[in-house]
Amino acid sequence: MSKISIIIPTINEACNLPLLLSDLSIIRKEGEIIIVDCGSEDKTIDIANIYGAKVYQSRERNRGLQLNIGAKNSKGDWLIFLHADTRLTYDWFRKINPVLKGNKDYIYYFKFKINNRKIIYRFLEVLVNLRSQFFNQPYGDQGLIVHRTTYFKNNGFRKIPLMEDVDFLRRLKNKKNLKQLNLRIFISSRKWERTNIFLQALKNWNFRRRWLKGESLKSIYSDYYKND
Repeated sequence: MSKISIIIPTINEACNLPLLLSDLSIIRKEGEIIIVDCGSEDKTIDIANIYGAKVYQSRERNRGLQLNIGAKNSKGDWLIFLHADTRLTYDWFRKINPVLKGNKDYIYYFKFKINNRKIIYRFLEVLVNLRSQFFNQPYGDQGLIVHRTTYFKNNGFRKIPLMEDVDFLRRLKNKKNLKQLNLRIFISSRKWERTNIFLQALKNWNFRRRWLKGESLKSIYSDYYKND
């Protein structure tokens, strides 16, 4: 068994993936990197192969499915789920090593930091980190570190195209096992750059509210991606 398996879902991430894979190259023989692609038309697969990642294919654009394919094909004791447009600090692996030797029941996530110098993003960071810590509601773009036994005991990510992170964390039997690392993850600002960030945050809250009230994900998915 490897110590860690890093699982990254992709779709046309050739611009972002080399940066993240460069950050991850520090693990060397300590783990494996798994890319689960869902039909990229750019150089995503070529880049993954160059960096020595294991590549799997998903037949549909469905992030929950992609993440679960990665988990089921993983060999690591700990699973680290990351989005392709994130970055990590140079010493991230050294700093999480104590975590990998600790309580297997805990699920860890990184501190939310947006990779953009605009002051307005500092306000969003504060709000997200407060929400994560005090309401136990981190999201997938903050990265999730889960022991494989905990992941499969909680039935992993479901085959849903969005809200897969919210769904998985809501199904945890003990929310107190969610722990924020004293370590930042740098998140691309691209999804906020096309709109007002607070308007986008309100839209995201409304999507989650609709889903929790029982509206079909097909309808929400259509609205979520209609401007992409």
